[in-house]
Amino acid sequence: MSEKSKYLNLEKLVEHIDITKINTVDLVDSMGKMAFQARNLNRAANIFNMMVEDKNCVSYLTLAGSLISAGLRKVVVDMIENNMCDAIVSTGANIVDQDFLEALGFRHYQGTPFVDDNELRELMIDRIYDTYIDEEDLRVCDMTCAEIANSLEPGAYSSREFIREMGKWLVLNNKGEGSIIRTAYEKGVPIFCPAFSDCSAGFGLVHHQYNAKGGVVSIDSAKDFLELTKTKIQVGDSGIFMIGGGVPKNFVQDIVVAAEVLGIDADMHKYAIQITVADERDGALSGSTLKEASSWGKVETTYEQMVYSEATIAMPLIVSYAYHKGSYKGRSERRFNDFLDK
Repeated sequence: MSEKSKYLNLEKLVEHIDITKINTVDLVDSMGKMAFQARNLNRAANIFNMMVEDKNCVSYLTLAGSLISAGLRKVVVDMIENNMCDAIVSTGANIVDQDFLEALGFRHYQGTPFVDDNELRELMIDRIYDTYIDEEDLRVCDMTCAEIANSLEPGAYSSREFIREMGKWLVLNNKGEGSIIRTAYEKGVPIFCPAFSDCSAGFGLVHHQYNAKGGVVSIDSAKDFLELTKTKIQVGDSGIFMIGGGVPKNFVQDIVVAAEVLGIDADMHKYAIQITVADERDGALSGSTLKEASSWGKVETTYEQMVYSEATIAMPLIVSYAYHKGSYKGRSERRFNDFLDK
């Protein structure tokens, strides 16, 4: 066994939890009769269920933190396939470094935080708390993003447009079945990464621009903002299911205000749930409450719930609850990609 394979052990791959096989309805209902975060999670699950059941409401999913590497990929894919989310706003790491990486055939490995990180560096193994990624695999991911950029006409693209091209590339190359990017591409679900260069795609775009002989592909973050705002304007009622905080949280909340800046009346987000471990006392965004967001005119306070829990615990419980309640049935594809591409 090589030194590297001691850490990248095929018998210890991260496996993605399948909420379709795990019915949490009884468990979550029972938690509603408890206290503390159990009761908060129960209320969040019921709000999410209402949001999905509301056929006239657009459902936004935001992703921050290292989620796909931790085994939540299939939860997101199941949400897309069953029309439980109509648009995704994410960090680039989740979508590119983790989902696209696995779409290319690579994997994340179970590890431990109690390890010599200097040895990992020498072996070109990157650590995300207790999981490992092969740095050489990530560099393939970087260069594939550069290859996609090289294939496009020079110009400014939204992150959504570039990620759509990544989905198209996967289909054309018969790769990535069961990935978030490919499933979203096939279902017409837009994925926005407002800080897109802060991930493996950024390295690919740096390589593309540095080596370009003529015009270059660039990412237009203002176009991202406008496109996401257009989805809010088109539908009206909206709800947000936020995993973690950061840029994705603020980006999707801000579209209410952006619509008003355009002179268009927009209702605050009707439903809002956030799963976070961040504290509100330092004034930072990730831990700021949804009630605080109401003061900015972004979120209504009738159906909002904070859940102070680590995402790998709370997200599967909540999504499984709504899935097994069957609230998504009869919910149509919105195919915002088709609308935004016109």
